[in-house]
Amino acid sequence: MLVGPLDGGSPAFGGNLWSNPYRNIRNASLELAALNKVPLVNDAEKESIRGFAQTIQALDYLNVINTRDANGAPIVSDLDPLAPPAAIASKDSVFGHIGRLLDSAQAHLDSAGVLTTGGDLPFPFALSPGFGGFTSTVSFRQFNRALRARVLVYRGSSGCTTCWDSALTALTGSFIDTTADFNFGVFYSYATVSGDETNPLFDPNARALVAHPSFQTDAQLQAGGAPDDRFVRKTDTLASPKTTQGLSSQIQYTIYKSNTDPIPIIRNEELILIRAEANIGKGGAALAAAVADLNVVRIKSGKLPAYAGAVTQAALLDELLYNRRYSLAFEGGHRWIDLRRYGRLGTLPTETTSSGAAKRFAKFPFPQFDCDARSTKPAGCGTEAGF
Repeated sequence: MLVGPLDGGSPAFGGNLWSNPYRNIRNASLELAALNKVPLVNDAEKESIRGFAQTIQALDYLNVINTRDANGAPIVSDLDPLAPPAAIASKDSVFGHIGRLLDSAQAHLDSAGVLTTGGDLPFPFALSPGFGGFTSTVSFRQFNRALRARVLVYRGSSGCTTCWDSALTALTGSFIDTTADFNFGVFYSYATVSGDETNPLFDPNARALVAHPSFQTDAQLQAGGAPDDRFVRKTDTLASPKTTQGLSSQIQYTIYKSNTDPIPIIRNEELILIRAEANIGKGGAALAAAVADLNVVRIKSGKLPAYAGAVTQAALLDELLYNRRYSLAFEGGHRWIDLRRYGRLGTLPTETTSSGAAKRFAKFPFPQFDCDARSTKPAGCGTEAGF
């Protein structure tokens, strides 16, 4: 992954995050198509199922396009399994589709509430423990709006000037709360029972998952001189460095303490940073609101002093990206996504490994099996060379 080229023929080196998301999308489409024929659920329950299914489809498309970026991705809708693969849509088209799915899902969740006495309806099926607190139409709608806000700031950073205000509007319907637990949110859950999966990021012996040394050297300092508390909480120092391919680190991630610990999908701390980003994007008088949110995160999560730098879009963007790096470390590739969307991938450190000079990769290739099924190979088939 450091040297490349990334190979679409290998799930370990660029070909992953494809089959499972599209399998989920396909299964949800089959469920939605069959829903009107199911006699055991009422109209309100059917609407709640539509809202749930479309939200999860949007999340799966987001995982696909976050890894493929400018390569684009197929938008699949009721495709005959024997038909040729769906055409590759552009990155903007995929993000547009994700937004429409989330807004359609919101409308279905709202409709379920209208059809229900009291306006809130528990889902007529069990959800995993990762959805604790989000098991009804009203609470799940907050998760839906949180994802919508994330998508909107992604698009805002790519030039959509109206997306900043739209993101702020979406956040008002989410679960954002500066006084609440920063870890409140929705998570991927894991278990050791048959048929389930264990947390793939749990690495008790630091066999493979160690932090880059810059995670320590770049950490800002608390008033007493200790590093940012997010670094302190999320890492430990190994007795001796781990060395692979000529690269060494003595910093072990300790975020996941067992093979059943959940991994965040989205949580309150990210939402506060999303609001800060939207206000930075707006600029002008909104910058003061951005500073207020950044300070909430700096003080509460990092135990850092209040921000004392320049109150400009450029300076606050630097501060935002720093806080996103330490708040969201090892949760979902956020730093890679963030630096890419702001044109800063070139700032990532590189070293010379025993296999050659390390490279920076902007996107993943398409899996080889998808390329093999296409008579005309789109950009994204083959390998990604990096820079």
